[in-house]
Amino acid sequence: MFDALMVNKDEDTGKTHAEVTQIDLDRLPEGDVTVAVEYSTVNYKDGLCIGPGGGLVRKYPHIPGIDFAGTVEATDDDRYKPGDKVVLTGWRVGEAHWGGYAGWCRCPRGWIPARPWPWARRALPRCCLSWRWRITGWCRAMGRYW
Repeated sequence: MFDALMVNKDEDTGKTHAEVTQIDLDRLPEGDVTVAVEYSTVNYKDGLCIGPGGGLVRKYPHIPGIDFAGTVEATDDDRYKPGDKVVLTGWRVGEAHWGGYAGWCRCPRGWIPARPWPWARRALPRCCLSWRWRITGWCRAMGRYW
């Protein structure tokens, strides 16, 4: 079990509701690379996914977070091995696919660069905090609490 910021939508009212909840690894979407997420940023698109109406999200429940950095824990792709430090951005992660506002993320092969930039692991912690601290701060600033 791990923490994830899960967004759900009320079918009757059309309003979204976000909460930190515990989920199992079994609930993650299918994919070839499983990453223990260490960092993610807060982006305008994340606000659209979390805010009233859900914006960019088409399927619920949903985990936002348009990027993340972390450590490969399991993989079926020869380009990675457990323990590799990786960064993912793009591919509509956090919009159409579950994103980085969780302790774990799973994605298809090819979405993560085979050799992440050497500076990425050092630079990312300087420009963002852990996903949970960032999203909690964002929600407080927006007047939304869990």
